[in-house]
Amino acid sequence: MTPATTRVPRVAAIHDLSCFGRCALTVIMPTLSAMGLQCVPVPTALFSTHTGGFHNMHFIDLSDSMEGIADHFASLPLTFDALYSGFLGSARQIGIVSDFIDRFRGKGDARACVMVDPVMGDDGKLYSTYTEELQAGMRHLCEKADIITPNLTEACFLTGTPWCDTSTMTAAQAETYAGELAQKMTAFGASQIVLTGVPYGDRIGTYGLDLREGSRQKFFYSVVRQPKSFPGTGDIFASVLLGARMRGEDLFAATRAAADFVGEVIAYSQCCGEPTRDGVLLEPMLWKLVRGENV
Repeated sequence: MTPATTRVPRVAAIHDLSCFGRCALTVIMPTLSAMGLQCVPVPTALFSTHTGGFHNMHFIDLSDSMEGIADHFASLPLTFDALYSGFLGSARQIGIVSDFIDRFRGKGDARACVMVDPVMGDDGKLYSTYTEELQAGMRHLCEKADIITPNLTEACFLTGTPWCDTSTMTAAQAETYAGELAQKMTAFGASQIVLTGVPYGDRIGTYGLDLREGSRQKFFYSVVRQPKSFPGTGDIFASVLLGARMRGEDLFAATRAAADFVGEVIAYSQCCGEPTRDGVLLEPMLWKLVRGENV
C-alpha cells in the first residue's frame, strides 16, 4: 500500500440520521468515503427509521446538538473543503445551518464549496413537515449555495412554479420545462444548478446549468427510468455529484456519474428483490465509486 501523499478533502454533511432504511447520512457517509473524501456528519435529526413506509418512528430534533457541534468545531483548527446540507427538521435549523456556512465557508486557506440539496418533497407534494417558514428558509440557504440540487417538485416550490407531470411529455418538452425551471433557480445566485428527477417516457432526466466564468455549460442527461422508486437515491445522487466535483470533474461529468450510478444501483436492487422501504443495495456497489485499484 502506497502512503497517502495528499490531504484527504473534508466535507461537513448536515443531514438527518435514520437508523434503519438507507437514506441521508447512512448512505452519504459511505458514498463520500468511497470517493476518497472524509465525511464529517452534523446530524439534524435522529429517526429510528425513515418516514417512507414506516410508522410510529422514534424522532429527536438535534437543533441544540447542532449548535454545540458547530461551537466545538469553531474552537478547533478544523476546516472544510465542502459544506453539504440536506433535510432539516425544523425552521430553527435554517438559522443554525446558515450560521454554520458563514462560520466555516471561509475558515482556512481556501473558500469551501457549499452545496444545498433542498430536501422538501417529491411527486408534486411537500413533505408533511414542511411549513411556509421552512420553505422560505430553504430559499435563504439556496442563496448561500454554490451548487443547488433540487428535484422537480422542490424547484417548483422554491420558484413558485406550478408543478407539471413531465412523464407524459416528449423529451424535448421535458427538457424545455426543466430548463425554464433551472433558469428560474439562477435567481438564488448559485453558479451550478442540477435539477433532478425529470421523467419522460421510459427515461428520467437531469438538467444542469454551470454559470461559472470559463465553464459555462447547459445540458440534459437521461438514463433508463426504473419501475421502482427507492428512498435515499436523491441523497446518493447528490453525494456522488459532490464527490466527482471535488475530484475535479466538470459539472456534466459529475452529473453523468451520479445519474449512471444511481440508475445502476436501483436496477441491481430490483433484481435482488430488495424491499423498497429498506433502500437500495448500496453496499455491494460502493466499489464502483473508488478511483483506482491501489488505493
